[in-house]
Formats: sequence, structure tokens, C-alpha cells
Amino acid sequence: MSLMISVSGIRGVVGTSLTPENLTDFTMAFATWVRRRKAERNPTSEAKPKIVIGRDSRPTGELITRLVSSTLCLCGCDVIDIGMTTTPTVELATAGEEADGGLIVTASHNPVEWNALKMLDEKGEFLTASDVEELLAILNEKNKPSARWDGIGSMTASGSWDKKHIDWILKLDCLDRDLIAGMKFRVLVDAVEGAGSFIVPELCRQLGIAEVKTLACLGTGIFPRNPEPVEENLRETMKILASESCDLGIIVDPDADRLALVCEDGTLFGEEYTLVACADFYLKHRKGPVVNNLSSSRALQDIARKHEVECFSAKVGEANVTEMMKEKGAVIGGEGNGGVILPELHYGRDALAGIALFMQAFAEWKSATGGTLSQFRKSFPDYFMSKQKVTLAAMSKESLAALFDAIAARHPEASVNRLDGIRLDFPEGWGHLRPSNTEPIVRIYTEAATKAGADALAARFMDEINQLTTA
Repeated sequence: MSLMISVSGIRGVVGTSLTPENLTDFTMAFATWVRRRKAERNPTSEAKPKIVIGRDSRPTGELITRLVSSTLCLCGCDVIDIGMTTTPTVELATAGEEADGGLIVTASHNPVEWNALKMLDEKGEFLTASDVEELLAILNEKNKPSARWDGIGSMTASGSWDKKHIDWILKLDCLDRDLIAGMKFRVLVDAVEGAGSFIVPELCRQLGIAEVKTLACLGTGIFPRNPEPVEENLRETMKILASESCDLGIIVDPDADRLALVCEDGTLFGEEYTLVACADFYLKHRKGPVVNNLSSSRALQDIARKHEVECFSAKVGEANVTEMMKEKGAVIGGEGNGGVILPELHYGRDALAGIALFMQAFAEWKSATGGTLSQFRKSFPDYFMSKQKVTLAAMSKESLAALFDAIAARHPEASVNRLDGIRLDFPEGWGHLRPSNTEPIVRIYTEAATKAGADALAARFMDEINQLTTA
């Protein structure tokens, strides 16, 4: 397994592809990149670069954080360690501390043996593709600078940012906590023993939710299931929710940048519909364009038409979505994996912001109808998605491009988009095939008016990939 490098940072299996050596190398390169960027912004400043660091709950996280923090200090950077916290909290803290960069020790939804460094600029946003190119160029420099003994940086700890994150969410003008409290909601929170274990239940309580039951919220970092919040991994949580007489279930991934929701009857609200529901609510308060990625449901396009605003689709990846959001002036956006980006708060996927918007949206609908969450789900355009993946031997960009060309040739009836992998749009649905940024696989996303139709389309693409790669 090789080290995965993308706009979201570096990711690998600890002790195999993610080693002390490459962690140190990338940290030193990041410190140099931050220093040079700081000098470009303020050439006369003599202050040391300031970097915020946080981590999720994985057992390897604390040791990696110590290694990375020490390396940063030895490179002449001051470090603010905000401890175990969520990815969006580190993003907010980086900007809030007026830091020059940020690092998050988390492999997000990957299994426990993985870990990673997510890298942020001074705005608390992921590096762009050009930023990563600069970083990789620095990585290959032979003599990356380090500090003299009298120029090393300091290391301080701050435990206040979870509270600040919650406080900033509660100040959103579109929220009415009295209305939420009046619904007397009972919710089940499943944080998969990740960084959201404490902050998510606390946010729920402060939003006015009457009863918050918790599952896998001790922050141990030992995930009780595959931590990616998709249906195949949530069946046990869905069963528990149905037996607990709760109004809904709230599920986040280990670093709490993705949000999944379960209805009162134990059915999944649909990770694609997290953003759809939040956008439908938020566009009532603030008009403007919306952005998703090419693997996201057509339902957001329908919601945009309803509110008479434009909907744009970016390449997959948070940095790509936020770049397009800025370009188009979007008021809300995100990805169909349950990631909600609210620029009013910050440019980053934020499950906590998503929870707040969703609870407000559901409370308003419930106060008017008295209905359940499963009924609320039926108020949105109804599409079904299939999300599959095919593991391939390492393939060059040229080989992947040839594979996608061959698939396109088999579907002359489709409208083809090659912005990110290949997306084929048919009148009855669409399919998006793209290499993963974090794993050696090709992800296959399909959508149709029925689940059988989406599954059949995905199966067709999987068969075609197998035929073309084994021929």
C-alpha cells in the first residue's frame, strides 16, 4: 500500500505506508511552505509562523501529533495543540487563532490502522492543487531549513475550541432554539468512538434537543464498525434507533465532517439528502447559488430550481468544491457523502453545522405538519443511488484515461463529462466513475428513479471495468 497524496493531505497505513520518516519529511516541507507563504503575505514580519494542530481519537493520533508538533517547533514554528477535536473545529481554530497554517491528524472515514495529515492554509482551508504542487517541490529539496537552538518554536495547548465552535453555530441567525426545544426531540448520537464523541452530543443539548442518547461516544478511537457512514455500515445503528423510540439518529464519521441521519423507523434518511435538506432550508433565509460535486444527487439541482438559483457541480474533493463555491458566490454547498459547507461559518465540511441546519429544518416542518422524519424525507425529490467500488492494480493516469475512454465509447447515447474521471448522464439516470483520492480503487456512483435501476447501472459499469481490465 503506497502513501496516498491529494489536496486533502497525505494518508496511509501506520507502520507501512505512513512512517515516522515520511511524516517528518512532509511536516518539514509543510513548515517551509508555511514560512514562505507567510513571508509573501508580510515580508517585514519577524514573528515565527504559527500552526494549529488537532487530531481525531485514533490510538496512533497522540504519538503522531507529538512527532509532528516537535518537528514543527524544530523548524522554527510555534504550535497550538487543540487536542482531540473535529476537522471543522481545527479549520475554525486555524482562522480564529490567526495562524499561518493548520494540521489535522486524521484519516477521516478510513479504518483504524490508517492515519493522515490534513493540511490547511492560513484561512483554515485545504490546500489547492497548485499549493500541493509547491509542497511536493519543497519535499524534494535536499536541505529543508530547520531552526537554530535559539530559534525553535514553542508548543502550547488550548482546550477552548470545541466550545467556540458550538457557540459560533448557535449564533447563526437562521436558528430558533426555542422552536427546536418545543419539539421535545429524542435523538440517538453515534460518533463511532471518534472525535465527535463529546462535541456532537453537547451541540445537540445546546440546540434544545430534549433527550440525547449516545452510542459509541466514549472517544476511544477503537471503531466498533467500519467508520464510513454509509448504509452497509450502519445497519446495527439503524436497528438500535428503531428500538429506542427516538425521533432520529445522528451519525458522524471519525473526524465529524460528514453527517448521516436515520429516521424514526430505522430507515436511512440518505447521506445524499443531508445537503439537500439543509440547502432547501437555508435557501429560504439566504438566496444564492449552490454547489455540490459530480458524484452528488440530482436532487440538489431540483431544490435549486425550486428556489430559482443556480446549481454547479465541481470535481470530487472538498478543496475543489470550496474553490467553485468561492468562484460562483455559493451560499451553501458540499458533497453528497453527507458533507455540508456553510460559508457563513467557514469554508469546510462541517457535520456540526449540518446538524444545526437540519434540526431547524425538521423542527419547522414538524411544527407545521406533526409528521415524522421518514415523512419529512418524502417531501424531497426521490432518487436512489448505488455506491460501489472496484479495486484495481496500480494504474497510471494514462491507463485510467484509456479505460474511461473505452467505457465512454460503449455509451454513445450518454452525455459525457471528463472533469473528474468520467460522468455519463442518461435520461433515466447517471453514473460517475473516478479513481479515489485516498485508496487504490475506482469508485462507481450511479443514480436512477429506482434502487433497482441504480444498482443495475452500477453493475453494468463494474462488469465493463472487469472486462476491459482483464481482456
